[in-house]
Amino acid sequence: MAPAEAGRGAVGEPGRDEALDDYSLSRVPEEARYSWISVAVQRFGQVSSFQQFMVGAVLGYGMTFTDAVIAITVGSVMLEAVTILLGVAGVREGLSTSVLARWSGFGRKGSAAVGMLVAFSLAGWFGVQNGVFAQGMHNLAGGVPPWAWALAGGAAVTAVSVFGFNTMAWTAYLTVPAFLLLAGWSVVDTLADHSLGHLVTAAPPGPALSLAEGTTLVAGAFILGALMTPDMTRFNRRPSDVVKQTLLGVTLGEYLIGLTAVLLGHAARTADVVGIITTSSGLLGTLILATAILKINDWNLYSSALATVNSIDVILGRRVGRRTVTLVIGAVGTALSAAGLMDDFTGFLETIGVLAPPVAGIIIAEYYVVRRFRADLDRARSHGGLPGGIADWMPLSLVCWAAGALTGEYAGIGIPAVNAVVAAFALYAVAGRAAVRRGPRASRTPGAPPPGRSGLPDLPESGMTKTGG
Repeated sequence: MAPAEAGRGAVGEPGRDEALDDYSLSRVPEEARYSWISVAVQRFGQVSSFQQFMVGAVLGYGMTFTDAVIAITVGSVMLEAVTILLGVAGVREGLSTSVLARWSGFGRKGSAAVGMLVAFSLAGWFGVQNGVFAQGMHNLAGGVPPWAWALAGGAAVTAVSVFGFNTMAWTAYLTVPAFLLLAGWSVVDTLADHSLGHLVTAAPPGPALSLAEGTTLVAGAFILGALMTPDMTRFNRRPSDVVKQTLLGVTLGEYLIGLTAVLLGHAARTADVVGIITTSSGLLGTLILATAILKINDWNLYSSALATVNSIDVILGRRVGRRTVTLVIGAVGTALSAAGLMDDFTGFLETIGVLAPPVAGIIIAEYYVVRRFRADLDRARSHGGLPGGIADWMPLSLVCWAAGALTGEYAGIGIPAVNAVVAAFALYAVAGRAAVRRGPRASRTPGAPPPGRSGLPDLPESGMTKTGG
């Protein structure tokens, strides 16, 4: 299953060093790609997690089954569109989200800003999820204090993430089926005493949720995961693989897990479906919790490390190893969750989460509509390298980023996450195309190389790191 270790290092290292670092700052070569199944099982693991159970339970507690189906459908379509477009860009270029952002509207230092947002958000969620795991294990098993469970869980997830994509794939092969089987057994046991027809037609047991609120929950729960899609799909072999795994993973994950949780919310008349499953199942619930956290939290840590590596490369001009960064972030997040401090950050993480959707809209608009850097990327890709000079900042992306975030937060109508993506996409596409039509001089960002030279020669990343700094 493991690909051959090959590929030219971005700063002259042997191919083996690049492979061990999971090509964190360079293109993933063709010989290092995986079958779509290896990637799909990890994508499905992300969207079939306890988070989906919790979202589904909230929908079931406040919506009829029919309205919940509509909310999940609308939210899923939005997520699938964003995920496929970003994922195809990732497989074509073989680059992580934060590195791709350099030539997708943000520039070098703009990509570092994107990287820091992503790194901080995902590192925070890693700590929060680890704290949930620790408290759940303590409640179920007793005896061992939560901080000890936090240390054990954080260490396990960090170890898996340190070894990279191949180890994470094997972990998903084990944990995804285990989670589905264990959760399925528990769900069947919980629903055994209820009529399916009654649950489908019953009124919601809790305070009513509007369709817009329900759709917002579905879309908002996975928008950060959608943004980080290139981190995963750069290991795919072809764009069709991205389409297949997205349609399979998102559709089955949202519908299978989400709608099951809706029924649980109706049956138990509570939104605390996590408590229902774990407390009613004893050892089974313990295993469900462990597999659920492991198979999503390794990607929180992995993508956080990739984004941090890019930010350090841009800001400090230094290349650091992904494994080292993973260890540091994992250790800090584990320590904070063991100390019980991460719960205090949940509200803050949700607040800064409004900054993520516009980034997706800008990358999609630049890569597919404006296309100022596509020729440079194509030329560089033919040689397995990266384009040369690029501006540090691109003011248009910053304006669109802010406009998208403000639209999502304050529009007051529709779905905030969708509003943010669409506003940033539309504004960047229109303004970017207008700049391109005005000609090379108008479309060039101050500080960028003259037209015809931005992609020649195909410089290694060490050369690119030293420009514009």
